Amino acid sequence: MSRIAAVILAAGSSSRLGEPKQLLDLGGEPVLAHTLAAVRRTSLAPRYIVLGHAAEEIKQRIDLTGVETIFNPDYRSGQSSSVRVALDVLPSDVDAVVFVLGDQPLVESTVIDRLASAYRAENAPIIQPNYREGRGNPVLIARALFSELAQVNGDTGARPLLQRHRDAVFLVDATEFERPDDIDTREDYDRIQRAFSVKPRA
Repeated sequence: MSRIAAVILAAGSSSRLGEPKQLLDLGGEPVLAHTLAAVRRTSLAPRYIVLGHAAEEIKQRIDLTGVETIFNPDYRSGQSSSVRVALDVLPSDVDAVVFVLGDQPLVESTVIDRLASAYRAENAPIIQPNYREGRGNPVLIARALFSELAQVNGDTGARPLLQRHRDAVFLVDATEFERPDDIDTREDYDRIQRAFSVKPRA
């Protein structure tokens, strides 16, 4: 069976927010703890988290048991640097990786597992969920594209690959779910708090 890793990207500096968004309170737990919980409920292994800004505070306040921590010293240069440091440590027997955004606390573990199941069935190079609002995160990238993904620069993840290989993207039906928002601004945080307050508990 294909070995599919999870990588949580959580190194951002939260420059627009003014405080570490990973540690914002959401229902009594830090935002990042919710993302971690969703990944822990999946079948993916191994599991990694990339930290950068406020890394020590995050490690003190959030239980990272069962998830290997990768520190990205170059996190200020953008998300692509976190993708690269993760690719550098992936074992050679990992066939694909699902990149999960640490600031999307409402991500569904069901959707993550669907990406893995679709890869095992379809062996597509890129697999993406299709929510009721359209395509979104997280995204699965197969090893065949790792070297190309490592060439991406700036504050972006796999988006250039999705654009370049649009015809090769396999879409997984997730239309019963809303596309998870990420947190960049105070308005984003307020919106996610409202959505969390009505979200059914797993």
